[in-house]
Amino acid sequence: MRIAVLDRSRCQPKKCQQECIKFCPLVRTGVEAIVIASDGKPLISEELCEGCGICIKRCPFKAISIIGLPEELKGRETHRYGPNGFVLYGLPLPKPGRITGILGANGTGKSTAVKILAGILIPNLGRTEETNAAAKNERAGNESVERERWMDVARHFAGTELQNYFERLARCAVKTAFKPQYVDAIPKIYSGEVKELLERVDERGIALEIARKLELEDVLRREISALSGGELQRVAVAACLSRDADFYFLDEITPYLDIYQRVKVAKVIRESVAEAEKEENAGRAVLVIEHDLAILDMLADTIHIFYGEPARYGVVTMPKGTNRGINEYLSGYLRAENVRIRDKPIEFVAHPPKAIVRKDEEVIAEFTDFRKEWDGFCLISAEGRIYKNEILGIVGRNATGKSTFLKVIAGKTPPSAGKISLSAKISLKEQYLKRFDMPVREILERLQVGDFERVEVLEPLGVKEFADKNVLDLSGGELQMLAVAVSLCQPAEIYALDEPSAHLDVEQKVRLVKVLRRFAEKKGVAMLIVDHDIYLIDLLSDRLMVFGGVPSVKGEIRGIFNMREGMNTFLKDLGITFRRDEKTKRPRVNKIGSAKDREQKERGEYYYS
Repeated sequence: MRIAVLDRSRCQPKKCQQECIKFCPLVRTGVEAIVIASDGKPLISEELCEGCGICIKRCPFKAISIIGLPEELKGRETHRYGPNGFVLYGLPLPKPGRITGILGANGTGKSTAVKILAGILIPNLGRTEETNAAAKNERAGNESVERERWMDVARHFAGTELQNYFERLARCAVKTAFKPQYVDAIPKIYSGEVKELLERVDERGIALEIARKLELEDVLRREISALSGGELQRVAVAACLSRDADFYFLDEITPYLDIYQRVKVAKVIRESVAEAEKEENAGRAVLVIEHDLAILDMLADTIHIFYGEPARYGVVTMPKGTNRGINEYLSGYLRAENVRIRDKPIEFVAHPPKAIVRKDEEVIAEFTDFRKEWDGFCLISAEGRIYKNEILGIVGRNATGKSTFLKVIAGKTPPSAGKISLSAKISLKEQYLKRFDMPVREILERLQVGDFERVEVLEPLGVKEFADKNVLDLSGGELQMLAVAVSLCQPAEIYALDEPSAHLDVEQKVRLVKVLRRFAEKKGVAMLIVDHDIYLIDLLSDRLMVFGGVPSVKGEIRGIFNMREGMNTFLKDLGITFRRDEKTKRPRVNKIGSAKDREQKERGEYYYS
């Protein structure tokens, strides 16, 4: 089976000579394998295409993909975004009384699948010619047509548990609650106080209790438009869980949250499922999309893996146990499906971290006890040193001064008291990324990019893949990769990266870890990494700087520790424990309250040995 996919954001027919049509062998013989559609862009016939690949090579903007797929996928199309558009095969299956996790690369259809299951998007089952007419009927409010389309979907899944689910959805006999991926859009559709929003959606009488558990009490009287990203994320989770639904769909719960807040959100979701079992309706199911493996490992009972080629096609696996599913995803080989999704497995070092002895001549920068005060907040720093060829991980709650520390070290803002001895040049990637009207290629041309940066930074981070786009059109992950690349391409001795993994999927995080580690080792530079993905910090860091204090009031650097001491201090404060997976040696978060979790806490060993 063969599919043809056109990346419409890359295709620029006004800037090319229609090479895809001009050089197609079938078109030259009079067969209309490629024609120009009404929008001026090519339309490729998958039935007529022979898969020679000439159009792929000749397209100056790399906008065409011709992909060969297994024949068993034929007829399993769930949804397709127009002719030559992205196609999704299969759907996950939420289980009553359980938490189902979804793991996969960005652009493989995870959000599409959740919107279908939540009843927001009616799938066209690959029949793109019917989509426009159906959309017109829906806009006209034709409920009978909409009901018949859902029944058609149910018949498509005949003989599976999804058939019953969609039949109930067609009869409006199932209630769903949905938390969207992009919470920053909430202020655009709702204005008012947080408390008013939660009371409006509170169908279970638990909204204020959830708000208390998520530490939202101080923002209940604030306007939605005045909330930060982390506050919006927690409000969205609280609003979703407060609805009286049979199925809860949460699309990414960790963006903008620090690790403490991520653990609390995971606990609240787990508690909501447990509490539902005590109620009359014990059939509540939760489905969560998440890229933070630590949270997914701790939260999910089963996992569906999405694989394929981003923005081209996605395939959904059958449910797997959490441990097995994550291990197979990291190994790159799905055993039951007999599919290899990655050339090389993601491997973990088996030995525990060791204390590293540093010499005085390796010091790049040092700082004494300094203070930074402004607007009622005070950051207090202990003395410390930064060494060559080391990666210093920085962890702590939001609003305790981590980003401020980086800015002080980088000379962006002076300390209120104390001294920083810094003669080294520093390159800073800030936490919040700005969008502006400029082609990515123009940014790259302005950088002093040598062969090393081209091979070790731009290519592995995938920047060349979106070099023809404008910065305004980049996805969150692409914008993050560009910001990291720009920072690393600046000549410096210290590279300070503030939340470099935000908006990245697991594959992108793995690439990021490899790039940063190789860059630090080959260049002999120091790196300061602030991040809330605990796996990334564990994989990258040589030492750990731990922040404490009261958010938005007082922040303090508890010290710079070796990895064992630092992680034990940090994990104890979090209330979670780590262990090694017996087969893959990857770090795992123990289920809270499990026998292993209790055992390690009793011994005071929160970090694996």
